[in-house]
Amino acid sequence: MPQRPSLQQEFYVGIFPKPAELEPAVGFWRNTYAVWSRSQVAFHDDRYLDIVYEVMTLPGYVGEGLTSEQKDLISQRREYWKSQLSGLETKLRYNAALSNHDRDLIARLESTGKPLTTILAGSSERLRSQRGTRERFKRGMEISGRYDLQFRKVFRDAGLPEDLAYLPHVESSFQPAAKSSAGAVGMWQFTKAAAKTFMPGGDRVDQRLDPFASATGAARYLSYAYAKLGDWPSAVTSYNHGIGGMKRAQNQAGRDFVRIVETYDGPAFGFASRNYYAQFLAAREIANNSLAYFPEGIQYESPALPGQYMAAE
Repeated sequence: MPQRPSLQQEFYVGIFPKPAELEPAVGFWRNTYAVWSRSQVAFHDDRYLDIVYEVMTLPGYVGEGLTSEQKDLISQRREYWKSQLSGLETKLRYNAALSNHDRDLIARLESTGKPLTTILAGSSERLRSQRGTRERFKRGMEISGRYDLQFRKVFRDAGLPEDLAYLPHVESSFQPAAKSSAGAVGMWQFTKAAAKTFMPGGDRVDQRLDPFASATGAARYLSYAYAKLGDWPSAVTSYNHGIGGMKRAQNQAGRDFVRIVETYDGPAFGFASRNYYAQFLAAREIANNSLAYFPEGIQYESPALPGQYMAAE
């Protein structure tokens, strides 16, 4: 599949804006998708994503699933960083002597440009670990060759931005048989209730494993979400948080999307919802310039026609 040309200065203008305040999150997800392998684990602040304390490489063979020993290593390292952060907070509170490691940690926190007291307060509770997904994202890029042209046509025919076709990178890595713990199914991750409302014939037959029928459902949903919410950052985020949830966010925090991300504390608006739009922007950027992130090249699969799809990898 050829690279999709776009002028960098125009890429984020208008339809899918990237405010400067979101760049740390977008950069974090670019690293997760295209830099860090599945054997690497980043320990980071879950609010200030430009604070990455360490990227650890797990020993031995690392598959999609982790061994109990590898999980234990991650847990131990997470507890180490929690201890370091809470210890530093205590030392500063009581003006205790600081080690060289403490000073390095302070420099890392201050590199965000925010006051140290603001960043450090509660930082041990905000510590999170994130495995890299470079291999999985690359495989998703290869699979996307089957579907990209048809997905773009679905959104174009619906009068919607074609780049919404990149959402499966965030939802499922283009796995047609993906299933979530919340009961969402398929490449576009529809629940039964949403499928009945938005997918073709959804009240009669379950087509959630059909990527093309699901893409039509996604277009219907996103068109409705945009009409209700009025901007694409909110509409895209609603794919994770729901239209009602994003309406509550707008009512509480206003229509400024950055303000919603930074200040809204509504029920279930957690890490996944706060980051969903940034993940989409990161996936879109990588997919539009794949050779910059995967210089070894992407072996895109041949385009499929509607009805021609693989149920699982």
